[in-house]
Amino acid sequence: MITPKRYELEDAQWDRIKGYFPPYRTGRPSSLDNRTALNAILWLMRSGAPWRDLPERYGSWKTVYSRFRAWVSSGLFEQVFLELIDDPDMENLSLDSTIVRAHQKATGAKKNAECMVENQAIGLSRGGRTTKIHALVDGLGNPLGFRLTGGQVHDSQVASELLEGFDISQSNIIADKAYGTAKLRQYIEDKAGVYTIPPKENTKDKWTCDYHVYCERHLIENFFNQLKNFRRIATRYDKLAHVYLATVYIASICILLK
Repeated sequence: MITPKRYELEDAQWDRIKGYFPPYRTGRPSSLDNRTALNAILWLMRSGAPWRDLPERYGSWKTVYSRFRAWVSSGLFEQVFLELIDDPDMENLSLDSTIVRAHQKATGAKKNAECMVENQAIGLSRGGRTTKIHALVDGLGNPLGFRLTGGQVHDSQVASELLEGFDISQSNIIADKAYGTAKLRQYIEDKAGVYTIPPKENTKDKWTCDYHVYCERHLIENFFNQLKNFRRIATRYDKLAHVYLATVYIASICILLK
């Protein structure tokens, strides 16, 4: 039995996911096993330290970084995340987003770099250069999906994209006033779902809202609170959007393993 240090996975947690990590096949056998590499990545994400400040007990930071980028490129972290979503509670689904400040080191990606969203999901708003994490959680507060945009993108523009791929015919969608657009409400109704979204004060044709059920929206706020315990998520340092999204998946994996 290995006694985990701070930020590291426990034996039971690692046992649940170790089968998804591929064996090292390139060249000589690596002295860096997958568990140590993942623990090194978690240490960086929780501490917010630069890669070069990785403690010596994890080995060379270059080796860990190379392993991390290989896993990101293969989509490993998204795969593990999706595998851990086991029988979600679809009765109440909560939508929301959170703003993340982009560090100056996160800007300046190469023009020919892989880009999954416009401008690497870095936007310019009153808060400076920011990224917005859009999330969907189930009735227990467990994450189901994410999208990244620039910080200036309105929440409702990404909502239907987040809901796609899920059967919401028996679901109640809980969200704040920003999601009360006619387009999104019609989308939910077309999918045979219902919504608990309060209307804005200046809305002419107001609809009813069960504010007792609306209080369940705290689940997604709690999730964002847990997510931002990872300092490399609370402040974005990664230039590429798909690399930053991978860190969101890693943090969500840790949350689901608790």
